Amino acid sequence: MPARVVITGLGVVSPIGIGVSEFWKSALGGRSGISTIQSFDPFPMDGYRSKVAGQVRAFSPEQYLPSQQSDRVDRYAQFALVATKEALTDADLSMVKERPQRVGVIVGAGMGGMVMGEREITQLYEHQKPHRVHPNFVPVITLNSASGIVAMAYGAKGPNLTISTACSSSAHALGQALQCIRTGQADVVITVGADASITPLVFAGFCSLRALSSKYNDAPERASRPFDRDRDGFVMGEGAGALIVESAAHARKRNARIYAELVGYAATSEAYHMVIPREDGVEVAATMKLALDSAGVTPTQVDYINAHATSTMIGDAVESKAIRHLFKKRADAIAVSATKSLIGHTLGAAGAIGAIATTLAIYMGQIHPTANYDHPDPACRLDGISRLPQERKIRAALLNAFGFGSNNAAVVLQKWSA
Repeated sequence: MPARVVITGLGVVSPIGIGVSEFWKSALGGRSGISTIQSFDPFPMDGYRSKVAGQVRAFSPEQYLPSQQSDRVDRYAQFALVATKEALTDADLSMVKERPQRVGVIVGAGMGGMVMGEREITQLYEHQKPHRVHPNFVPVITLNSASGIVAMAYGAKGPNLTISTACSSSAHALGQALQCIRTGQADVVITVGADASITPLVFAGFCSLRALSSKYNDAPERASRPFDRDRDGFVMGEGAGALIVESAAHARKRNARIYAELVGYAATSEAYHMVIPREDGVEVAATMKLALDSAGVTPTQVDYINAHATSTMIGDAVESKAIRHLFKKRADAIAVSATKSLIGHTLGAAGAIGAIATTLAIYMGQIHPTANYDHPDPACRLDGISRLPQERKIRAALLNAFGFGSNNAAVVLQKWSA
């Protein structure tokens, strides 16, 4: 029988709060973290179609981290370190009491060190002084820089992996952590999703793709509106989420508090299109079904879905179709919420932050509202979507995450029962 796997610690850096307590209070209150981008110094915003994003405001890494950790890493890795620090404290996990080789780190990241990357390439072309490129340029911008720095910060010598599957990266990281523990490779996996890509080039790229909301530049808090008929694209966000995942036996041995059990995971490819999902929702439904099957959970036991729900016209409709396809008449009995309505789409961090919202929903019996759900789109209608917080006992929950490159991930969590 495979080892049972549980979540014992949470940490978050987000546009609606740094720290789980602030994040969850804001989420339950339906507070939007979307704001106007003032400028991309030295670029004015005039040339950008979209001018809003979910930005982490007033973030000072030195307030949370030793200088040797924060000075030489990109903003996304700083987020990862801060979220990890909180999650380890929340789990009451002392690394000095652990066998380092039995603690792994798995990070989901979509873009890597884009802040330094864009800065250095701009300076190189402007000044044509290759000898002045930052000596840590390569190790800082690589996608595995966050997983490396987290492992070094805490002496974690087990499996060290980075998963990069665009917007589903950290949902896959969570699934890989589940498998890592079940196969006996580790007792504990520090699982993180992090991204900080609200940069001149990346933002311009998404604008050129016409993927971002541009209709609400004068009302940024209204821009991210999953499932609403007036949605016009997603809102970029940034942040990090960290979850301490460990075997139930290890958690019980150290008398840890258990938030929820991690029970299932599925990863598929639609092999269809780099950006657009299949419009019939069949592949998404199949992914959710595979995840439930792997968990030994039936559709009748699912009480909550933390939806991928990015606020795009096609994506939201496809996910709704998939939910109806799988759950049939019971689809309207399931609570559904979209964390991205509050914080925007945090790319590689989205799965981890969504998993934190899902874990807290299971543990607290509270589901945060979906902001800006003012005019339900008939193509997306599900009775379980609400503008208000919901109180509900949750037996099992699904976390959905879908990414560019035609890939899908679904993770199943359930209430812990010894």
